[in-house]
Amino acid sequence: MKNKLTPYKNIYSVLKLNRYIVLAVVFACLLTSIFALVTVYRFNQRMLNSTFAVNTDGSIIPLKLISQKENMEVEALSHLDLFHNYFYGIDESNYEKNLEKALWLGDSTVDNVYRQKKADGVYNRLLQYSLVQEVISVNTELILNGERISFQTETIFEINRGSIIDRYQLLTTGNLLQVDRNFPNNTHGLLITNFFENSLKKLNIHK
Repeated sequence: MKNKLTPYKNIYSVLKLNRYIVLAVVFACLLTSIFALVTVYRFNQRMLNSTFAVNTDGSIIPLKLISQKENMEVEALSHLDLFHNYFYGIDESNYEKNLEKALWLGDSTVDNVYRQKKADGVYNRLLQYSLVQEVISVNTELILNGERISFQTETIFEINRGSIIDRYQLLTTGNLLQVDRNFPNNTHGLLITNFFENSLKKLNIHK
């Protein structure tokens, strides 16, 4: 007796086919998700390293940001240049204002050097003899070790005594500590710590 034909397929064949379809869909979804995650990650990395500005005509201009390390070096050098010009570039008309600005850029070790100079009569002589102390150059060597920043700065300055001009080389050392920015007192958000005047040498001026 012949088997009767049925319009329905074998239930096991149907389940097997459904399993293949489900696996194919899951695999496709997995590939799509991985591709989406990779794309978002790459886009985010590009965004972290760039910013955009709006031009006058409304167009978007991509601008590359300087790396964090390079930016920190620039800010540290600018901070130290500013401090040494304020602290050592003084005369009878600006010394109070300049020293006040300089003290915002360092901690108690800077204040200690200031108090020692004051006790030694440096500022009294400045007023008594109308001296002008002018910074000629500030050259700094930075040592970056992770978040720790050390420096050694050579400051060349002149003291104008009227008919006599003396030139000096001053070497200072210390560290820089990152703090909150304070506008306008500490715009770089750095604080000089462990500040020390290592040596002071009189130079010959060749005319």
